[in-house]
Parts: sequence; C-alpha cells; structure tokens
Amino acid sequence: MIFAVTAAAVFLLDFFVKQQIENYLVSGKSKKFCKGRVLLCKHHNYGAIFNRMEKRPGLVKKFCGGFLLSLGIVWFLLLRKKDNFGLKLGLSLLLGGGGSNLYDRIVRGYVVDYLSFQTPWKWLNRIVFNISDFFIFLGSILAAFGGK
Repeated sequence: MIFAVTAAAVFLLDFFVKQQIENYLVSGKSKKFCKGRVLLCKHHNYGAIFNRMEKRPGLVKKFCGGFLLSLGIVWFLLLRKKDNFGLKLGLSLLLGGGGSNLYDRIVRGYVVDYLSFQTPWKWLNRIVFNISDFFIFLGSILAAFGGK
C-alpha cells in the first residue's frame, strides 16, 4: 500500500506544481531563488529528454507509455513479495514521475518543465527540469541498487 501511495503522491505533487506554473508563470520570464542559483521558469518540452525527437511526439508517447506499462507490470508483481524494499520504492518513484510526464504528453501535448540551475557548467544551465525528473532519477538509482 505504501508503494502505491508513494507513486500517487509523486504524480500529484508534480501535477499540482505544473498546474501552478502553467497558470501563473509567463513563458520567457523566470523567477530567481537562492541568490540566483535556482530559476523557476516555464518551458514546454515537446520531445523526450533534452527535447529529443520533438518532431515525433507520437513515437515518444508510445515509447514512454510502453515503458511505463512494462514497469508497472514488474512493480505489480513485486508488490506481492516481502523483500526488495529499495527496488519497490524505486519503481514507485519511477512510476509516479514517469506517469506525470506521460500524462502531460497525452493531455497537453508537451511536458511542463520549470526548474533550472545556474552552475559553473554551461551545459547544465541549459537544462530545465520538473519534480518528476528528480523522482525518475532517484527511482532509477534505487531500482538499480536497491534490490535485496
């Protein structure tokens, strides 16, 4: 039960924040936090990671949907087992974050990204994230290293 609640909480948290960003933040404008190191901005990502395949959104939706469906089946089968807490938590985070981004792709036609960081590395400064991205990253690490 805790794993289903975790996945739902990740989905709903990011869903709520994306709604606020869409409703109240103007595209092209950013708000600075933490002495300008964290930027809140509205970015629409029509492709996959780094806007890759933005010209083929249907393929991105199918790939992401198929991947999440496969992940969901594995997650569901693992829920019956008593061990593998880290793996189940990781998959829950992946499903919640991935589900939120897939929802955006299907309903909006793009993923809403809104967090950027100002760092010494220019390549990192150009990337705009959302909360789901962080949960997907954390979930991937837990799933990879959290088994048994």
